[in-house]
Amino acid sequence: MSFRDVLIILRPYPATTAIAAVEGATALAASLGARVSAIACAIRPKAPRSILGNALFDVSALVGEESRKSVEDAHKLLAAFEQAARARNALGRRIFESCAPADAPGLLVDQTRLFDLTILPTPEIAHVAQFDARWYAESIIFESGHPAIILPPEGEGAIPAALEAVLVAWDNSRAAARAIADALPILKKAKRIRLLTVVGEKPMPSGRSAAGMVEHLALHGVKVAVEEADAEGRTIGRVLYDQVKGFGADLLVMGAYGHSRLHEFVLGGATNSVLSKPPTAVFLSH
Repeated sequence: MSFRDVLIILRPYPATTAIAAVEGATALAASLGARVSAIACAIRPKAPRSILGNALFDVSALVGEESRKSVEDAHKLLAAFEQAARARNALGRRIFESCAPADAPGLLVDQTRLFDLTILPTPEIAHVAQFDARWYAESIIFESGHPAIILPPEGEGAIPAALEAVLVAWDNSRAAARAIADALPILKKAKRIRLLTVVGEKPMPSGRSAAGMVEHLALHGVKVAVEEADAEGRTIGRVLYDQVKGFGADLLVMGAYGHSRLHEFVLGGATNSVLSKPPTAVFLSH
């Protein structure tokens, strides 16, 4: 098993992916030995149907200008991606789309199903990053059928050029087991791996066994160190953040937790916390 076909999602105006993040995401994907493709979906807002609004503010012209900015930014991001991918001999496809805001997550999910792995850089604007965690990223994580790597925004943590130090969150749950299985290609290449169990924050599933997972991974040629961390009144999200920083992890591997509410996923506490403020690159599977 390996990641041979990776997709990077680039966010154009008004939630722009930084050029540095485009280059960082491309370098990271290429380090996995993958063909790298990118998609940028220009947002095409709709003008409200208001005669008075159009008369006073020329809303149609404003909407047209916003659409133009998004299209131009999408092509700029794709050009930066192509240059970075060509430099690493990893260029796959450049995909440009244009759609209404409400249609963007579904369109992106359809594309992610055709790739082994999706990389999603977080936009720079703080409130947009929060919005992403509940819309774009959530849709891709829960609906693509494949794992995703969420990258932190510029300034929150450098995008790693290689995934050499990996922290794996383990609680014997289905989602955690799925994430470890999906992350095996990365774990086999990593130089340092820590299997972390957080205790004292919530009841653990019966029969959890870090030793059993260590034995399982050893059969795949993956050597890990085991550690337990007491929450001591902190949320799991906070513990994971502290552990990532203390270990110097390039990647956090964890299961994505959520439950369905009328067929819409509501993020669990740890997943929501990590997505809202990624401490480093975060590998998520559901």
